[in-house]
Amino acid sequence: MRFKLTTVVDITETNARRGDDKRLVNQQANYYTMLQTIGLRVNIDPISCVAQLGSIDKLSFGTAIKGKQRYWEFMFEVEYEDALSLDMLVSDFDLVPIITGLDETAKITNNVFRTGHPNDTNIVFEIVE
Repeated sequence: MRFKLTTVVDITETNARRGDDKRLVNQQANYYTMLQTIGLRVNIDPISCVAQLGSIDKLSFGTAIKGKQRYWEFMFEVEYEDALSLDMLVSDFDLVPIITGLDETAKITNNVFRTGHPNDTNIVFEIVE
């Protein structure tokens, strides 16, 4: 089963470690936070993590996040069909702390992932066939 996570939070995989450039370390920290949050329920097979720049108006972000923005698409697979659901992802990610002030262009008012807030939703999920 394949999923796509789309977020305006900078989850760039940099492979940076403590002692490296602070921005790169913080990007990697957000990437690890995302992986570990998914990993609470299931082991995944990461496929890709790509940064994009473009209109996000057709995505289901909050009303405060519109127009042309930098966003990240993370594709991953799980081995078992019912091991993970969209509802589980929405529940698990809501209010998980993140680091902001990186390469994101959207204004994030709280330093957390938001999954269901009408104004501040900054991460969305979908099942990809």
